[in-house]
Amino acid sequence: MKPFVNGDLLKTSLILKISAVFVISVTFFYLGKNWSDGYQQLIFFSNTRQNPVVSMSPNYNKGFNVPSLINQNQTEAIPEKPLSLPSVPRSSPPPLQPPSVKTFGIVNENGTMSGEFEIGEFNPESMSEFIPCLDNEEAIRKLKSTEKGERFERHCPEEGRGLNCLVPSPKGYRTPIPWPRSRDEVWFSNVPHTRLTTFLRCSPEIAFGQHTRVVLDVGCGVASFGAYLLSRNVITMSVAPKDVHENQIQFALERGVPAMVAAFATRRLLYPSQAFDLIHCSRCRINWTRDDGIVLLEVNRMLRAGGYFVWAAQPVYKHEEILEEQWEEMLNLTTRLCWKFVKKDGYIAIWQKPFDNSCYLNRESGTKPLLCDPTDDPDNVWYADLKACISRLPENGYGANVTTWPARLQTPPDRLQSIQMDAYISRKELFKAESKYWNEIIESYVRALHWKKIRLRNVMDMRAGFGGFAAALIDQKLDSWVMNVVPISGPNTLPVIYDRGLMGVVHDWCEPFDTYPRTYDLLHAAGLLSVERKRCNISSIMLEMDRILRPGGRVYIRDSLSIMDELQEIAKEMGWHVTLQDTSEGPHVSYRIFVGDKRLLRA
Repeated sequence: MKPFVNGDLLKTSLILKISAVFVISVTFFYLGKNWSDGYQQLIFFSNTRQNPVVSMSPNYNKGFNVPSLINQNQTEAIPEKPLSLPSVPRSSPPPLQPPSVKTFGIVNENGTMSGEFEIGEFNPESMSEFIPCLDNEEAIRKLKSTEKGERFERHCPEEGRGLNCLVPSPKGYRTPIPWPRSRDEVWFSNVPHTRLTTFLRCSPEIAFGQHTRVVLDVGCGVASFGAYLLSRNVITMSVAPKDVHENQIQFALERGVPAMVAAFATRRLLYPSQAFDLIHCSRCRINWTRDDGIVLLEVNRMLRAGGYFVWAAQPVYKHEEILEEQWEEMLNLTTRLCWKFVKKDGYIAIWQKPFDNSCYLNRESGTKPLLCDPTDDPDNVWYADLKACISRLPENGYGANVTTWPARLQTPPDRLQSIQMDAYISRKELFKAESKYWNEIIESYVRALHWKKIRLRNVMDMRAGFGGFAAALIDQKLDSWVMNVVPISGPNTLPVIYDRGLMGVVHDWCEPFDTYPRTYDLLHAAGLLSVERKRCNISSIMLEMDRILRPGGRVYIRDSLSIMDELQEIAKEMGWHVTLQDTSEGPHVSYRIFVGDKRLLRA
């Protein structure tokens, strides 16, 4: 054997070292690769060192008045009513920004439905709560004055008064909790403004009898007063402006309690004369005595003869100089209105409206407010200005002579004779026939379509007539309430609806309705669209229906066969699931039933 020399030994050692390093490297690579599958990956650090780079602040070596900067930032950057947000640790990474949301136009420049959509950018957070005629910021900025609450009234866009896009649901929207659980529980994500999750308890202890059926709650909070009265067979229209109490009406509707956006400002509210048996205001922040009492005169117009006004506010019970002056002004005004002061109990004061005009006529000459001119129609409310006069009560007692509940639901009221319509002698027969007609239809819906098994809490009848559809839901014991809408294109039957113990408003369906998106579970329209297509395009009405209909909600349209193809085309473009059904009269009649389901999740 040849002996190793020093050079050979060194070469051999070097080869062994290189081989060992190679084996170790391969081993670590293999282990790292296999351990990284399903486990935390290995992190490799670089030993490369770089000199740190320090950027100098542009504010270095400058002095600041810190309190003034804080005040300035609060004034400029903080919203008027900020939501309290949970604190985030400094070590937490910044939240991921949501992807930009795009929506698709539907109505083209000619006002017809089109399948060729243009993509447009918008803010989904603001649009998800959009009320077209109340959120018209451009029109509000042009107002000469807002001191009387003008900004809370309707200001519809001058061109293209309806929507031309679909209103999105808020992130995380879920099917609302069923009634009656919804009276006390709502999904957090369905009502974004969380400051309202604590219900306001504003219901005074009043003994409601059979005569007190329909109530107006002004400045209602989240409608706990109305929810409380439902257990006593009393329905309450809860109203509030869309103001600093963001979404209180939306919250009330999410609970399944009747409510709509409305404000005492410069125009009459959309309810008829002698509509409400009781009107309630608890901390509603309305100056009832301003401008010679013009807003309290609006209350007087809507209050039924012999009805009650209940006021719960600081001037009633606090003994401060300025509040006592307000109390004296209120007493003086109500006395001139001939209201009877019933009692003052704790923080509540109650007045009663007279049953006829005798007190008004026996006042001293020149006493203000004066009686309204006999030619004034107290039921004319669509864009009608407030009037600083006392609405006259009918000399024949119409409106005061309603029967007790529940008999009044099916009793033809006296005011049926005062409705301006073609028929005269046969009005009672028409009233009874409409009630019978809808009762038979709803009975068939309950039997064949299982209406008692689907969610039908918030319902709207878009062309209510005498309210027969709503009355039928009550007769069939469906646990729902109905917003009866009387279009201005037909006779004003709204006084009859209120005399029956139901509720509703007048409206022009060529304009958007004053409610939040995702309000109603069911929209019902009988003979409406074939009439309104002569005044405005059907696409705008259908888009408005989509806006106020809840995801998962349903639309029933009974109308002429001639418009069904157009309705189907529009509905399918909006993503509704559509079916056509024959009526009970069979397939050969000239009208059909259009059923549209708004899907909970759109593709």
